Amino acid sequence: MRVFLALAIIVVGVAACGPETPVPDGPAAKVRRGFKIGLMLPDKTTPRWEKFDRPYITSSVAQLCPNCQIIPLNAEGDPVAQRRQLDQLTAQGVKVVILTPVDARGIQPSVDQAARRAVKIVSYDRLAQGAIEAYTSFDNVDVGRLQGQALVEAVKASGRKGDIIMLNGPTTDPNSDEFKAGAHAAIDGRLRIGAEYDTPGWSQDEAERETEMAMDRLGTDNVVGIYAANDGLAGGAAASIRDSGLAPNTPLTGMDADLDAIQRLMLGTQTMTIYKPIQPEAQNAAQLAVDLGAGRPIQGTSMVSNDTKEDIPAEITRAIVVTRATIKDTVIKDGFWTVNEVCGPPNLKPVCQQLGIT
Repeated sequence: MRVFLALAIIVVGVAACGPETPVPDGPAAKVRRGFKIGLMLPDKTTPRWEKFDRPYITSSVAQLCPNCQIIPLNAEGDPVAQRRQLDQLTAQGVKVVILTPVDARGIQPSVDQAARRAVKIVSYDRLAQGAIEAYTSFDNVDVGRLQGQALVEAVKASGRKGDIIMLNGPTTDPNSDEFKAGAHAAIDGRLRIGAEYDTPGWSQDEAERETEMAMDRLGTDNVVGIYAANDGLAGGAAASIRDSGLAPNTPLTGMDADLDAIQRLMLGTQTMTIYKPIQPEAQNAAQLAVDLGAGRPIQGTSMVSNDTKEDIPAEITRAIVVTRATIKDTVIKDGFWTVNEVCGPPNLKPVCQQLGIT
């Protein structure tokens, strides 16, 4: 009798336990387990991508999802290689890709193929075509407007009359059109444009060649300013200004707050640059990527559309103008560049003292 009673208790106990209830595979569980995130950068020509964007994004993802694995790739300016890289990542089982396209339109077939395989794409800094899920960047039209406005004011302050040269970015970069639109909104009707180029690959060498061609055609003495859409192009223009004998303080714009550009600001051979606080942009990209990979709903500060999809959630950050007078309170204060980096060359040490950068 006691044996039967014991068996009954065991049977009842087992029945009471029953099969284990499966744990829901929700966002928190996915983050705890981790997943693969591809990070696709466009080139090594512009220093920011490898020096700032990659480490900022990597560290931000690590904070949000310690078990997530970042797979970093750089297309080195080759759009065909980038399409191949995205196809490879899709085949490797990544959940999300943070993508800065070399060719925003050319990447679309690979973006759409990734979407069909349930890989989520966060378009980073440049708006890719295709079925992307989110976008983070800056207000690029406003960037162009700030550049154009600075050039108008600098040319006016110089008192010179003549033509300006415009060095825009490549047509394959969707940001280039927005920079250009903003710049023209500020410049048109206020300055005379003598020559304008869409510089392939953001090439500094090509920008130098274009500036030389424009000066030959317009006459060096007739050039009163140069709009350069980024600091690489400004570097090419600055070299041409130096070699042509044009006044070294000829108004010249830029963007990205590259170290060479900051040092040109200090020497008076570049008028301004645009500082884009990369860390907030990178943090936005990391948050969007982790949320998408975990299956959380995402929201942005605004919505954007590309040619194939509407109402894409977007996180947009405002850029900042940097001039010689504001270096200390912008890129130095934020730790974007250190005092040692900026003031390293011997010829800049007295300038740093003068500007209070110590």
